[in-house]
Amino acid sequence: MESFRNPAELHAWCAAEKRLGRAIGLVPTMGCLHEGHLSLIRLAKERCDRVVVSVFVNPTQFAPNEDYDAYPRREQADLDLCERTGADAVFLPAPAAMYAQDASCRVEETLLAKTLEGAQRPTHFAGVCTVVAKLFNIVQPDLAVFGQKDFQQVAVIRRMVRDLDFPVEILRAPIVRDADGLALSSRNAYLTPQNRASARCLSRALRQAQDAVAQGQRDAAAIEAAARETLQAAGWAPDYAAVVDAETLMPLQTLLPGASALLLAARKDGLRLIDNTLL
Repeated sequence: MESFRNPAELHAWCAAEKRLGRAIGLVPTMGCLHEGHLSLIRLAKERCDRVVVSVFVNPTQFAPNEDYDAYPRREQADLDLCERTGADAVFLPAPAAMYAQDASCRVEETLLAKTLEGAQRPTHFAGVCTVVAKLFNIVQPDLAVFGQKDFQQVAVIRRMVRDLDFPVEILRAPIVRDADGLALSSRNAYLTPQNRASARCLSRALRQAQDAVAQGQRDAAAIEAAARETLQAAGWAPDYAAVVDAETLMPLQTLLPGASALLLAARKDGLRLIDNTLL
């Protein structure tokens, strides 16, 4: 496995691989890898000849009051996991290697990024789109794999790829959960045992919504109200519980068969978790 810190050196390595006719898959991460990330690497390995994993805590997607400095980092452990999972290259740039001191350009999606997470974190998706566009330019991947847990992020990136004609396929990989139902996340490291136990309410609310739909419920407002009630009963304050069109993220009044999703975000004791399910 190769490791790179310089964007130009990684670009040269990827270009050499592509000249040999090898398809390249990209798995962008912010490190502190867990089984969810490893599942993305395995999916990329199934589809591509070479897999590049980026490990970069991207400062531009954090607001000043967010957890950029505290975000968990464990570089050597991430390298070991990447190698054991079959990554061919890992990209570990410093912020100065990705952003010039006087950087003045960014990529911004202006529709899907304004709701839900975008309403709570107005600068977040511009940072995401900018760093992902940069990674696409450096790696020139044929395929990029993102986790469904960040449902809105995948929708925003797909829109960016469509509108800016990036020649890359975006694969949305299923959420990986612990045995108790909690979606895997690097930020789960912040949870106390008590908060982790109560955080199961997010996946419980999603299961209840799936059950309601299976029993014929189609009213979005009723599904949203039931989800909020489940979160609040466990002591979590919902930022949103939204039934949306799975592609456009527009709010729905009535479920669209096979094209609806329930997205949740909730807070407790200074912590914030997100989760979702297709309905």
